[in-house]
Amino acid sequence: MLIGAAGAGAASFLGLGGTTGQTPVCSTGSAGIGTDIGDGEKLTAEQVANARVIYTTGVSMNIPPYGEAIAIATAIQESRLENLDYGDRDSLGLFQQRPSQGWGTPAQIMNPVYAATRFYQALEQVPNWQKLPLTTAAQDVQESGYPDAYAAWQKVAEQLVATFAGTVGACDLGAGAAYADGLPASFTLPAGTPAQVVTAIDYALAQLGKPYVYGGTGPAGYDCSGLVMGAFLAAGIDLPRTTYQQVHSGTAVASAADLKPGDLIFTVGSEAGASPTNPGHVGIFLGENLVLDSPETGKNIELSEFNGGYWNTQAVAFRRIVPQ
Repeated sequence: MLIGAAGAGAASFLGLGGTTGQTPVCSTGSAGIGTDIGDGEKLTAEQVANARVIYTTGVSMNIPPYGEAIAIATAIQESRLENLDYGDRDSLGLFQQRPSQGWGTPAQIMNPVYAATRFYQALEQVPNWQKLPLTTAAQDVQESGYPDAYAAWQKVAEQLVATFAGTVGACDLGAGAAYADGLPASFTLPAGTPAQVVTAIDYALAQLGKPYVYGGTGPAGYDCSGLVMGAFLAAGIDLPRTTYQQVHSGTAVASAADLKPGDLIFTVGSEAGASPTNPGHVGIFLGENLVLDSPETGKNIELSEFNGGYWNTQAVAFRRIVPQ
C-alpha cells in the first residue's frame, strides 16, 4: 500500500512558503502549519487538518497517544496526509487502504473518519502493539512492501499529537503566513474553542478557492451544504446533506450578537422553493466578522464579512452544532 511520494492534493488555503517553527495550529505543541518534515516539505493546512481528524478519531475511540502517533506516522508515509483518490492498485485515502483487501468500500475509505477508525481497529488487533516499535506496529497493520519506512515520521507524528493534545490559550490558525481571500494573518480562535469546531474550521479553510459544484461534496468542489457537511464530518459529526435539513441540526442561536466560531448562518439564497423557514444557503461563521461559504455556480469557496451587507441583512437562522 505504500506510495513513494506525496500525491497532488488540493492546494492549501495557506501560501506554501510559511516559515518553519511558526505558531502551531491551536496548541502549545511543537508542530503545525509550516512545520518542515524533511527535504523542505512543509505541512499545509490540509495536511494538518487531516492529521487532526486522525487524532480526534483516536481520542473518540480511547486510543492512547502512542497509537495516535502510529496512525499519523502511517498516514504521512502512505499519503503525505492527503486524502488521495488513487494509489498502488486499488489503494485509496489517507492510509492507502484497499477495498479488495476488506478495508471497506471506496466511498468509505475516502471518508477520513472511517479510514482512521478502521486503522485503529486493525491496530488494536495487533498483540502487544503498545510495546512494539512504531514502525513494527504500523507494518503489522499495513503489510507494506517498505516495512521500515514509517520510522522516519515518528518524531513529527509525536509532535502533532502533542500539539493537538495541548490545546490551551488562543488557537492560532497560522500567524504570519500568507492567507488567500483576505483572512488576516493574525486571525485566531478564542481560548476554549471546542476541538471539534477547530477541526471543522481547519477543514473548511483548507477548501478555500475550490469551485462551487452543485451537489458537490468534495474533494474537488462543494456546494454550500456539502462544504458544511464535509467540515463537520471531519470533526466526527454527521450532519444531514441539505440546508433544509441542516437548519434543524444542533441548537438555535438567538441573535447575531451571540454567534461563536463554528456556528452556521442560513439565508434564503437563490434555490428554487427556498424560504425563510426552508432556507437554501448556509455559511460557517469563523468569528472576527468572517463567514466562509461556497456561494454559487461560477464562484469559488470564499471568505466574506458578516457585516458586509449580505449575511447581516439576509440571515434567517443561526444554528450551533457543537455546544460552547
